[in-house]
Amino acid sequence: MVKLFKENKATTLTDIIYPIFHIQEFFTHIIEVNSPGITPALYAMWHGNQMLTYGIPDLGHLNVLVSRSKDGEVIAKVIEKMGYKTIRGSKGKKGAVEATMQMISALNAGENCVIMVDGPKGPAKVAKDGAIKIAKMAGVPIIPACWYSSNINWVKFPSWDGLRMPIFDVNLINLYGKPIYVKENDDIEEKRLELQNSLEELDRIIPEAYKEVYWFGRWKKKRSDSSRFKWNP
Repeated sequence: MVKLFKENKATTLTDIIYPIFHIQEFFTHIIEVNSPGITPALYAMWHGNQMLTYGIPDLGHLNVLVSRSKDGEVIAKVIEKMGYKTIRGSKGKKGAVEATMQMISALNAGENCVIMVDGPKGPAKVAKDGAIKIAKMAGVPIIPACWYSSNINWVKFPSWDGLRMPIFDVNLINLYGKPIYVKENDDIEEKRLELQNSLEELDRIIPEAYKEVYWFGRWKKKRSDSSRFKWNP
């Protein structure tokens, strides 16, 4: 009975949250900047930037790793209704292995995956090595990703990860770093540091990239055109 109650609660929250996110999609205008256009690939981002997946094309072939927590249950239900695929291992250490194998399977099938490299509990903006190991085993590149807006309604929540979310009409950019390839003999820690540095560099330069896109007036078109923009810092 308790389990049934929890499932009903998650479903109820999903029914409340999904319409909000669905409506927000029409007001979230994202321009992709320096998108490498590689498939399959593993998109890597900070936990607080997880909603940049709004701007990644072909959501039907995008697999998002979601934790088995209570919050994760609601998140998974919402994003599945939005068209994403979710990957969820069981709880505990075995669950991490299970989720890893699911991601590798999806990548081997030619689909893209998303991983929040400082999740699920932090510390914030410290990359773990999971993405490196997955990319190595699957033989796919890691695409570092970040998003940004100067609009005041691009809201930062008081959560451990500093989650960012657009509220109403917001113009944003997704900025992508150079693909990171992990070869068989590469040192895992060295590659983890490369990913860490790449994400930190994106954080540093993205305000200037946003200004460049802004002055070109690219947001005159709607989000649905999946506009791409090349920028050289």
